[in-house]
Amino acid sequence: MKNIFRKIDMYSKNFRIHWLEYVALFIGIDIFTQMLIIPLFRYVTTGILKASAIPFVSYQNIVTIITTHTGVALLLIVELVILLLVIYGVFALILLGIREISQNQFSLKLLFKELWQTYRSVRVGSILLLGLYFLLIVPFADMVYRTPLLAKVQIPEFILDFMTRNIWLVSGLIIFYLLAFIFGIRLILTLPLMIYQEKKTWIAMKESWKLTSHKNWWTLLSSLLVAGICVSVILVSCNLIIYFCQLGLDHLPEKLSFSFAIFNLLLVQVISELMVIWISVISILIVVTPLNSFKWEDQKKVKSKKTIKIVDSCLIIVFVLAAGINSALYLKGADMQRPVTISHRGVSDKNGVQNTIPALEKTAKLHPDYVEIDLHETKDNQFVVMHDENLKELAGINKTPKDLTLKQLTRITLHEDGHQAKIASFDQYLKAAKKLNQKLLIEVKTTPNDSPKMLQNFNQKYGKLIIKRKYQVQSLDYRVIEGLHQINPKLFVLYIQPYNFTYPQSVADGYSMEYSTLNNDFIWQAQLQNKLVYAWTVNSPQMMMKMMYDNVNGIITDRLAELNETVKDFEDNRSYANKLLNFILILPDDNK
Repeated sequence: MKNIFRKIDMYSKNFRIHWLEYVALFIGIDIFTQMLIIPLFRYVTTGILKASAIPFVSYQNIVTIITTHTGVALLLIVELVILLLVIYGVFALILLGIREISQNQFSLKLLFKELWQTYRSVRVGSILLLGLYFLLIVPFADMVYRTPLLAKVQIPEFILDFMTRNIWLVSGLIIFYLLAFIFGIRLILTLPLMIYQEKKTWIAMKESWKLTSHKNWWTLLSSLLVAGICVSVILVSCNLIIYFCQLGLDHLPEKLSFSFAIFNLLLVQVISELMVIWISVISILIVVTPLNSFKWEDQKKVKSKKTIKIVDSCLIIVFVLAAGINSALYLKGADMQRPVTISHRGVSDKNGVQNTIPALEKTAKLHPDYVEIDLHETKDNQFVVMHDENLKELAGINKTPKDLTLKQLTRITLHEDGHQAKIASFDQYLKAAKKLNQKLLIEVKTTPNDSPKMLQNFNQKYGKLIIKRKYQVQSLDYRVIEGLHQINPKLFVLYIQPYNFTYPQSVADGYSMEYSTLNNDFIWQAQLQNKLVYAWTVNSPQMMMKMMYDNVNGIITDRLAELNETVKDFEDNRSYANKLLNFILILPDDNK
């Protein structure tokens, strides 16, 4: 343990000597990535799809794109390859910059010269290996290789939620994460070997595996853990002190407390950025130690060139100004509109069987703005209220809604969470909702067995009623969005997206987005087009609060009572101290 602290102290001394250059390096790369690279790739992807009249990319249409829009598919593949190379370049800049700075050799000319040299060593055959490496390995080593680009790569929460419902899938998921963690540590030297020693990807992987074996594996991991704990303690302590100071300052006159709040929030961001940069530099220096790529004899400060000083100072000023503006906008702009509350599948905290009338009657007492339900077409082309495409889980019957008539389906009893209830026809559910004066968000489910005129039938029977009662319709199938828009443009229809790669573009009136892949950019772009954005399925108070600060128009939840309480807290607790605390605890990913 003494050796670990001695090593961290040595690297920290190096950081203190060269802190200006390190900070400028990371801030410069972050600004370049966030302001140029990420928006550019989103706009390019959106432009490619828009020019080809393709509104989205998902499992629903990927085969169609490949077979009927081969040129588009090839362009997207080329874009992906370029993105991988850009990610590689970002990591190369970080690693090369840290080596040059730590050895008093930093210059922009040398940095970009070495970057070009590393690109020249990348072979076409390495690209696939790099893709697998970044997707499966680097996200587990984010403490070491920090980059906003890979922060965008994540598994949507609804997929993880689905996998945790089955013991075999849970076991597989645990094994996958364990293996990925082990491989992440064992292959962590791959990038330094490629960049510092210009080794090919496969050779670098094999050498990394060899260098991190046995004792070295644990030494590396323990050093990273100690560094991580140190920075966490410092961050928590500083943030607590700032928060408690703001609690007292909130008793001052409004203008004065607001000014102090801006300063304190700026201080939070500056300290957080410094700590993140510190842990990144220290972690990388810990990782590359086995490569003997650094010389530590000279730990004296060498006077930086005037040009470097000017660039460094400008980058830091840009960051501080942006953070200050961000603080003022956040503190004043946090008085946002109240999101509409939406009960997922008509239940709240397992108070009944999903999509049934008894559950609706209980949930309506909690006064949601909307109750979200699911519709399937039956064998006799009627509509039944249920989510699953098979009755096996809730009714123990291995049949689909399309196998049975409406009369047969409404005789079936469903069982869930200790409750039981009959399947409801859409007409029965509409009648109950009218009696309760409850608005509905109706999701139209589709299967390959649906009748050709299902949408026309749906609109003919229910279109006028839905418009009159101000209900809304949504679907995961974009054909439903286009079809209903053409049949009845007055219907308010939202497109459900489980993830997003582009900026919003469709004929939909709004979007229902899985919350873990939803971001400020998407919300802002959609609302500029006067389109609503709902987040689903949000069940924790922290994430509910985050969605409200992100200014979503609606929140779909399984825990309606929790959402009501969180909305009340959001509206009642408007002190600057609470806003500052929410910024620290709830919005870390949006304020890097």
